[in-house]
Amino acid sequence: MDARPDNLPDLDPASAEPPFHILAADPPPTPLVFASPHSGRHYPAVMLEASAVHEDLLRRSEDALVDQIIAPAAGHGAGLILARHGRAWMDLNREPWELDPTMFSDDLPDFARARSARVAAGLGAIARVAAEGREIYARKLTFAEARARVETTHQPYHAALSGLLERARAAHGLAVLIDWHSMPEAAARTAVTPRHGKGCDIVLGDRFGAACSRKLTDLVERELEAMGYRVARNAPYAGGYTTEHYGRPRERTHALQIEISRALYMDEKTLEPTEGLAKLTADVAALTRVLARDWPRLAPA
Repeated sequence: MDARPDNLPDLDPASAEPPFHILAADPPPTPLVFASPHSGRHYPAVMLEASAVHEDLLRRSEDALVDQIIAPAAGHGAGLILARHGRAWMDLNREPWELDPTMFSDDLPDFARARSARVAAGLGAIARVAAEGREIYARKLTFAEARARVETTHQPYHAALSGLLERARAAHGLAVLIDWHSMPEAAARTAVTPRHGKGCDIVLGDRFGAACSRKLTDLVERELEAMGYRVARNAPYAGGYTTEHYGRPRERTHALQIEISRALYMDEKTLEPTEGLAKLTADVAALTRVLARDWPRLAPA
């Protein structure tokens, strides 16, 4: 099904694109919920008009093709929520009010988080910089513009994600959220794994065990390693806002972030897929089948 909250205002009068796409059966056949918050490719005209960089540069912040990689999982029992808008428009894996005050012409309200390492790096909920550290905007934004993005993109996405998790818990007694991302090959090379030394293909982020049962992380690691992938845990990515916000094992919601090296499936310079895309997509489908079969093992004894 395709879901859009009622009375949601258009982000761009020239575009009918809603902020996300949902593929999910009701009732859910399994407790699995897969999310791709950074694979969207739509940039509203209001953003492009204010931008100092070309759309091609904005696209380099996307988790390109991740939505395509996980899409077949819907046929194996997972509910999917896929962002449609580009990450540079609104980062759905950030706290919504994590804003950089230097980007705005007016003062931010007290509830806007203006101090964090991500904001300092120019990568708050609304990014200040794109690839290569280029400043995105040719002018200052207003807080009203930021509030509109939060209210029309971030809040509806997370309301829909919360609904999917709630239905999973109601149907199966727990929910298993996998938040799917991709990482530059340069970042993947910095990881260190006990079995393979330096460099990895995939990073599993479970907030160092706080966001999900270790049984889930162990299961995913074991299956991916058996497929031939080099898997690291929590470094360089331990899990972002989504994993931290929803990962509450004691409240029957397990959340795991999965970061995939882009070198496995695409040319990072052209953003075009390589032959590795088909294999990776098939392997994610195979992993989904295992999770759909074995999720009862995650439930408390």
